[in-house]
Amino acid sequence: MGYWYNIRCNTSFNPPKPFVSDVGELEILDISETQIRSTNFIASKCYGEESLTFNNKSSATYISLSTAPFVFSDTANKFTVIGCDDFATFVGNDSQGFTTIASCVSTCSTPEYAVKHNGSCSGFGCCQTFVPKGLKFFGAILSSVFNHSGVSDFNQCGHAFIAEKDKFSFDSADLSDPVSFHTRTNNNVPVVVEWFVGESQTCRQAQKNLSSYACQQNSKCIDFDNDSGGYRCSCMPGYVGNPYLPPGCTDDNECAGPHNECTNSCINTPGSYICTCPKGYDGDGMKNGTGCTINSQFITWLSAGLSFVFLFLLILVSCIYLAIRRKKLKEKRKKFFGQNGGLLLKELLLPQDRGTTESSNIFSAKELKIATNNYSEDRVLGKGGFGMVYKGILKDGREVAIKKSKLVDQNETQVKEFVNEVVILTQVKHRNVVKLIGCCLETEVPLLVYEFVSNGTLFEHIHKKGGTSWLNWANCVRVATEAANALAYLHSAVSTPILHRDVKSANILVDKSYTAKIADFGASRSATIDQLQAGTKLLGTPGYMDPQSFQTYQLTKKSDVYSFGVVLAELLTKEKAVLSERKMKEDNYFTYLARYFVMSVESGRLMEIIDPQLSSEASEAQLVSMANLVKKCLHLKGEDRPTMREVALELEGFQNPNSHPWVVQDYEETTNLVVQRKEDDLYPVPSNQYSYFDSQASAMES
Repeated sequence: MGYWYNIRCNTSFNPPKPFVSDVGELEILDISETQIRSTNFIASKCYGEESLTFNNKSSATYISLSTAPFVFSDTANKFTVIGCDDFATFVGNDSQGFTTIASCVSTCSTPEYAVKHNGSCSGFGCCQTFVPKGLKFFGAILSSVFNHSGVSDFNQCGHAFIAEKDKFSFDSADLSDPVSFHTRTNNNVPVVVEWFVGESQTCRQAQKNLSSYACQQNSKCIDFDNDSGGYRCSCMPGYVGNPYLPPGCTDDNECAGPHNECTNSCINTPGSYICTCPKGYDGDGMKNGTGCTINSQFITWLSAGLSFVFLFLLILVSCIYLAIRRKKLKEKRKKFFGQNGGLLLKELLLPQDRGTTESSNIFSAKELKIATNNYSEDRVLGKGGFGMVYKGILKDGREVAIKKSKLVDQNETQVKEFVNEVVILTQVKHRNVVKLIGCCLETEVPLLVYEFVSNGTLFEHIHKKGGTSWLNWANCVRVATEAANALAYLHSAVSTPILHRDVKSANILVDKSYTAKIADFGASRSATIDQLQAGTKLLGTPGYMDPQSFQTYQLTKKSDVYSFGVVLAELLTKEKAVLSERKMKEDNYFTYLARYFVMSVESGRLMEIIDPQLSSEASEAQLVSMANLVKKCLHLKGEDRPTMREVALELEGFQNPNSHPWVVQDYEETTNLVVQRKEDDLYPVPSNQYSYFDSQASAMES
């Protein structure tokens, strides 16, 4: 049956302590069917203070299990080193004899650094490595790299040992107090060994010789997963006892005692038990099963009837709740519709809808909720200070962009202005203007529904990194002409002029045919002198704002011309309106592109700042003419700037209409806008804001 091991009771202790006598004085702390936990052996080496007193103050230690059916547990133990300038070599056994099986280095330069790694053995104050399978001999030799020089004031000793990994947690105090460390580790951190029977035998091999086979009656044999072989015995389910000693395992009477799992009658059987129910009851009779239930047709029908009544009441309550909820939601939407000027908007739009099959441009909240898949995150097109923009698909298949603004304070005057604006903007029809299709007034803040443009913004195309840009000279002139015509249309071709107030390349969209479309027109409100004095913010985007607006506190058509001039400068230089840190370092005076461009033109450095692709395609005369147009747009005095119509006409002079066959040249512009409104009162849905004081600083730099 293989070799055994003896346990000796040492009565010199009070109470007595058990030891495994075959392997030296290995104290047993706990024993189970598979494992023994015993006190560990620690190798320690100290530097400096010789007065430190604790057991095992030796730089080497070992434990040998070679004379007993034991191996060190490779799953429960780990090799461990504690110290700030220590490394340990771990010696073990293999098929060739004793050999080095592992090493571990533990370092730390300051006590604070060790504190950061409390509880962790990652090499800073504490290092751990794995124990190989089948290890019967363990030896540790502890050394120092620099004799603890530089760390001995807070770490006098290093330690190396093998111990149960789940019971040891590194504490930085272990470095400075070796005595407490030894006491804590000896008392609380054991080493785990696995025990087995059978010398170099598997269960199949041992069962061939029943005279030496260790497993007794009603037990099963389990191969020990170890390179040296061996096996273990365990009682079969339903049996208890010692599987190694005669008569082996005996039947466990599950029906006796407090662990009876039956609700009614329990019948014990060899290795198991049977639960029964009284006559007239059904079920498995077990506490953790179906138990015993009465078998009665009346009870069955009664249960079914009660279930039906409960289900009916549940459905009825749910229907009432949903009806009340729908009614409240309907009333809430009706309230918002009235507050947001829905009746006035319907009245103004009604004459235009007569005799047509088109909708009145007023959408319900339900329509837009379905169109955006309940405003799903994957439908978000953009977000910013104004709120969110979602992509929507209407029930007729049209793709739209739905702007969901943040909450704003609205009074009666604002509502009327918003209604008038929607009426005007829904009638703006120009191929280079993003069409406002309609709105939804059934929400707390109205939702605006725009035409969807699929190919991103001009800003993204201008400043795209890598690849060949489609923005060659011909396309730059074409896109600029299209945008200028759209702005000129908004300024002068409609019955009620519309100021954009936030012209920038990010508000010029590009469709799949690379046609430019002005977006977010009429989406910001100009600020009066009284508003500025009251501390309100002037709307706009840094780098594009008209400097004169900070002197007059008003935005005019010429403010749009100035901002468009910055866009033209972007197209020519491929630089951003607010110069990059690299460009600011090269020209360490300029922050904004407008100032940088004008000064470069005046100093004769135009060709140095023009984008290389454009300078290779256009003649110098064309580039100079274009630069002069940009310079006129960027004039500090608004009255000295050209109108948008003049800018558009001059740009058309650069354009060769035969070079762009994919552009449709003919289009209709509908200008019959009959609803009047004040010129500068557009409903606020700003895409960007910054304070008056920030804007003043920007204007001074420009």
